[in-house]
Amino acid sequence: MNFDFSEEQQAFLKEVQAFLDANDDPEIFDPTRENMAQIVDTPKRRAIMKEMGRQGWLGMTWPKEYDGQEGEGVYEYLLNEELAGRGGPQIGKGVGIIGKTLIAHGSEFLKEEFLPKILNNEVEFAVGYSEPEAGSDAAAMKLKATEVKGGWVLNGQKTWTTSAHFAEWYWVGARTDPDVPKWNGITLFLVPLPTHPDPPFDISGVTVQGIWTMGDERTNDVFFDDVFVPDEYVVGDLNKGFQYISQALDLERFTMFTYSPVKQRLDLLVDHIRSTERDGVPLKDDPLVRARVAHLAAEAEMARVMGLNVVDATVKSEASGGPPPTIEASEYKLYTTEFSKRLANASMDLGGPGTQLRVKTEDAPMEGRAESTYRYTVLDTIGGGTSEVQKNIISRRGLGLPKAF
Repeated sequence: MNFDFSEEQQAFLKEVQAFLDANDDPEIFDPTRENMAQIVDTPKRRAIMKEMGRQGWLGMTWPKEYDGQEGEGVYEYLLNEELAGRGGPQIGKGVGIIGKTLIAHGSEFLKEEFLPKILNNEVEFAVGYSEPEAGSDAAAMKLKATEVKGGWVLNGQKTWTTSAHFAEWYWVGARTDPDVPKWNGITLFLVPLPTHPDPPFDISGVTVQGIWTMGDERTNDVFFDDVFVPDEYVVGDLNKGFQYISQALDLERFTMFTYSPVKQRLDLLVDHIRSTERDGVPLKDDPLVRARVAHLAAEAEMARVMGLNVVDATVKSEASGGPPPTIEASEYKLYTTEFSKRLANASMDLGGPGTQLRVKTEDAPMEGRAESTYRYTVLDTIGGGTSEVQKNIISRRGLGLPKAF
């Protein structure tokens, strides 16, 4: 594969950078939000995404029949990485997970209802897979969907649903057939959330309760109590939801765990070492410090190249009409999020006792970024499938090893 960007791609990147420079606003761009920067939870952040929609930057890889540009995935990669590096909202769930799944499997009703809104950034989604007894094993979900005349009645609970407290729609998996193997009895639904200004059907049985994480971010429990969902809001074929979820997770593992913030944190650490003395000796002259930073820099480059490998595999799969690159996405997600933890550990070690001060403390080393990333990088190894799940995917699908149970 070619690791260099073409002249057209570099020109697009400069166009994006100029747009973001012109719209720079600390309420929109905040690098300290770490990898939750893709959350579009304020009017200003929604407005900037809407403007990017007007630029034609949302859905660039979508087919032209759905107002996309049929462009290569590298353009979405460049846009997403530039946004992530500035702590801005990213193209996220709507364009990738929901939009691409609807294009591939959704009914004409759902396509007409949601695809234009996604391209214009007029709608936000929450994604509901995890449950109290079905975290990384999405196939074990138990949220019950009972068929009734004209639709389905949902009962049960989801957990760890980021965005449910402000998104308008819930992309949620439920068990529609309990009598088949667990991965064959799940169906996807689109359900309005309590923040929807004008839900098309009654959602009084939907309740959202907040959970605050160790990374200072809110996620949620979502409860369903006899919620009727019309047949029109079933996504794709009945009992095929797990297959759709698996493909969507391949997209999530890459697009929601971007490389740019990791590189930014490495640069902050390097700048700190260049300008700091310990016991009268510059840190940059300590051979042990230099060796550790050199190792981190090599690992960062590995993460960057693995990300480009996912882009290359995605372009090839789109050209052939195949599914997203499962193995490459899992390799990238596993390596990059685990490296991010190692980098956070090194920042705490090399920054000294002051790194325990909270983020945005001006007189703390690296203005407190080490402390926040030390907490937050743990979450990155869980979201989108834990590191253990990624290892299982790589071992079974990539190496052909048998299941452990």
